[in-house]
Amino acid sequence: MNSLLKTLVFTAAMFGAGLAASAQTGDRVEQGLYLVTAGGCISCHTDYQNGGAPFAGGAPIATRFGIFYPPNITSDKAHGIGAWSEDDFIRAMREGVGPDGAHFFPSFPYTSYTQIRTEDLRVMKAYMDTIPPVPVDVPKHDIVFPFSWRFLQTGWKLLFFTEGEFKPNPAATEQVNRGAYLSNALAHCGECHTPRNKLGGLDQDKWLAGSGNGPEGAIVPNITPDPETGLDWTVQQIADYLKSGATPEFDFAGSLMAEVIEHNTGKLTDYDRLAIAAYLKALKPLKNEIKRAK
Repeated sequence: MNSLLKTLVFTAAMFGAGLAASAQTGDRVEQGLYLVTAGGCISCHTDYQNGGAPFAGGAPIATRFGIFYPPNITSDKAHGIGAWSEDDFIRAMREGVGPDGAHFFPSFPYTSYTQIRTEDLRVMKAYMDTIPPVPVDVPKHDIVFPFSWRFLQTGWKLLFFTEGEFKPNPAATEQVNRGAYLSNALAHCGECHTPRNKLGGLDQDKWLAGSGNGPEGAIVPNITPDPETGLDWTVQQIADYLKSGATPEFDFAGSLMAEVIEHNTGKLTDYDRLAIAAYLKALKPLKNEIKRAK
């Protein structure tokens, strides 16, 4: 083979490898976008009411512990998370700890995100690195004393936090396990639909059985399949609701759930919405007459 031919072959091989690498990178970013969408990140980290940029944070979340302001998670290095390494991101999601070693408040649902698989966290970070930087600071949390003492989160975690990736239930179907992963790890449904104790810990015995004191003081419904107090819909009806927000009773989702459907569950595949619905129908029915907490 003469030198010119060798050069042409080498160049073609390198060009092909470059295209393959670019395609692989693109695939990872697309996968990350899907998982970030499933995780509901844009719903919490965008101040829709004030015309805020996507993922730039700032929309207040009122709770009985005070007002929390979701942070800027764009790729801006000074105001967002653009300076975070992949390991920083994984630690934040898995352990609820920032790059500076400070513990996050559980208004950031790391208690659910801890279950996300490591490879999924990596592709989520790959997508988030592509989010345009927005140089905006958000207000500081306005939390009542003594819950404002961040160091107390160490004790809170000992009481109410279990770290670790999602483990499929060997007795459940593949579809139900997929739905459980989407619901519990990514979409973090339990963070709103499960009642909390006086210290803000989730009541695991009433998982997804509704809460009388959800975000912004809202009453959040029981979504276990209890026929009297829960979600007595078919799998298809639940999946359709997650896509359009329309209920079998010809009503529509409102408030925060409307945003979740518009920006998150409505953008999932039909298969994944059916998987979430199948998981919810497979839950143990829990009776819970929800009353607004005082």
